[in-house]
Amino acid sequence: MPGLIAPSDYSREPPRHLSLQINSKEPFNAEPHRSALVDSYVTPVDSFYKRNHGPIPIVEDVEKYSISIQGLVDYPKQIFMKDILELPKHTVTATLQCAGNRRTAMSKVQKVRGVGWGVSAIGNAVWAGAKLADVLELVGIPILTASTKSGGKHVEFVSIDKCKEENGGPYKASIPLSQASNPDADVLLAYEMNGETLNRDHGYPIRAIVPGVIGARSVKWLDSINVIAEECQGFFMQKDYKMFPPSVNWDNINWATRRPQMDFPVQSAICSLEDVNMVKPGKVTVRGYAASGGGRGIERVDISVDGGKNWVEASRFQKPGIPYISEHPSSDKWAWVHFEASVDISNNTDIIAKAVDSAANVQPEKVEGIWNLRGILNTSWHRVQVRVGHSNL
Repeated sequence: MPGLIAPSDYSREPPRHLSLQINSKEPFNAEPHRSALVDSYVTPVDSFYKRNHGPIPIVEDVEKYSISIQGLVDYPKQIFMKDILELPKHTVTATLQCAGNRRTAMSKVQKVRGVGWGVSAIGNAVWAGAKLADVLELVGIPILTASTKSGGKHVEFVSIDKCKEENGGPYKASIPLSQASNPDADVLLAYEMNGETLNRDHGYPIRAIVPGVIGARSVKWLDSINVIAEECQGFFMQKDYKMFPPSVNWDNINWATRRPQMDFPVQSAICSLEDVNMVKPGKVTVRGYAASGGGRGIERVDISVDGGKNWVEASRFQKPGIPYISEHPSSDKWAWVHFEASVDISNNTDIIAKAVDSAANVQPEKVEGIWNLRGILNTSWHRVQVRVGHSNL
């Protein structure tokens, strides 16, 4: 898009909230304080984690901005903002989570490579835009299509964003066409976040939102959409964000032996307490989030104060005043739940949280069994230490 995209460099970054914990400056990667995640069901834009692979692109003329849809389609098309705005507007409440969420804790077991995230590389937002299924119909792909006549089986999102991992080329990722063309999958070309126009950090003017899938597939700053026969061959699909066993190291890794990670596993974290806390003896309130990928609900969140010998069930909730029922039409299918429990603390101990999703998937107890060299998908039981004293830190 010559003339529409201003040259981007790190001197032209957008303003960010001062409360963010910066994990890397160039590219900018930051997360909020964990307590901000349980202040509200919908995460404010300022408190939403920022995940980037290069300088933030600058689109200067949004009226001339367009997305080309091409590849193995009957009717390739260039669509402009006005075309997208003319399509039915859909709103989806969905949680995005970086695959590296809780990486820092995994690195304590054995060093891993990647941005050092705490427990806050996750957020829940109300996204609005056109469904990708409606957009694909513009180029002759009916809803619920698994393969086009010319053999297209995957939808590749290509960003304006340029990154060193692609040797200066664009960031890109793909999802199956069967998912992209399914209206019930709620994949969006989003232009709003929490009722406001997307800001630059979150993909202005248009980004993909792929609910239930690791954040790396919700590509920001869309430049083109390609319908292709095989999954995207980009770096972040083929040489990153894959789940390897603990036995694999950088000397024996074979990236081709694993598929790109899509859905994220069941996850929870305590947000009302720090990693180490001084508390008074007595009742302690434990609050946090739980989420699972693929549209699976949260069936249960369990809390233990004795190393997992005994558990109490936390209450779960989403929207105020509406009881949360896992996978019920009244609940947000793609969104996290908040949980809360009250526990008795009389001596120094760990408080542990673990979640169970609607498919009975449960978080593993220890990091060691899921350790991997890239430090992704740390979904082990979340633990915080409490030390009994007579004053709060």
